[in-house]
Amino acid sequence: MTILEIQHLYKKYSDKYVLEDINLEVGRGEFFTVIGPNGAGKTTLLRLIDLLDSPTDGKIIFDGIDTTKCSETEKIYLRRRMAIVFQNPVLFNTTVFENVAYGLKIRGVDKLTIRKKVMKVLELVGLADLWNRRATTLSGGEAQRVALARALVIEPEVLLLDEPTANLDPRNTAIIEKVILNVNKERKTTVVMATHNMFQAKRLAHRIAFLFYGKIIEIGKPEEIFTSPKDPRTEAFIKGEIY
Repeated sequence: MTILEIQHLYKKYSDKYVLEDINLEVGRGEFFTVIGPNGAGKTTLLRLIDLLDSPTDGKIIFDGIDTTKCSETEKIYLRRRMAIVFQNPVLFNTTVFENVAYGLKIRGVDKLTIRKKVMKVLELVGLADLWNRRATTLSGGEAQRVALARALVIEPEVLLLDEPTANLDPRNTAIIEKVILNVNKERKTTVVMATHNMFQAKRLAHRIAFLFYGKIIEIGKPEEIFTSPKDPRTEAFIKGEIY
């Protein structure tokens, strides 16, 4: 069953198209990864899906709802069913606990439930012992795990990840990959992840889309993309000839 459908999507900044005629579907509970070089438009695509930006043309249909026809109030409601983690997280200058609890507080969740949910998700990302630490004193890997916990604590239907392990050490990368695989398999959370790390995409994804200068070149299962790509540009990217 499809939870996300994108039809003929275009995004233009000034006089330049960043995305052109994007068409794809993501199934409920799928782990869908978008690969491509820097500047391909991956972050822009995620921002559009999360309704942070509006498309120049085309449709983004979330769970059967055409988001391009929604009011701002309706968009806020839909955004609360999703969560996004960016490559460089911005944390509040307060404790780890308060950072993770923020999304629950603005939803009016009671204090006891907040504490249970926050400590549970901090344990999931391996940071339960740092719950009272000021978030701005954390390492880069720890900060990214806090950002992931902040996204997961609201139990989103769709988790959007923008280069979630870029520039992280192997230990933090392994922890984050394990967590997002777990929520995808156990909670059936739909994951849409953008990455330029082809090996990560191959390890984690059910399907992969190759985005190249604003256009989707092809979509397929990992074995199809990596062993028998249909387009020479995909093959060149996989071989490291374009980046």
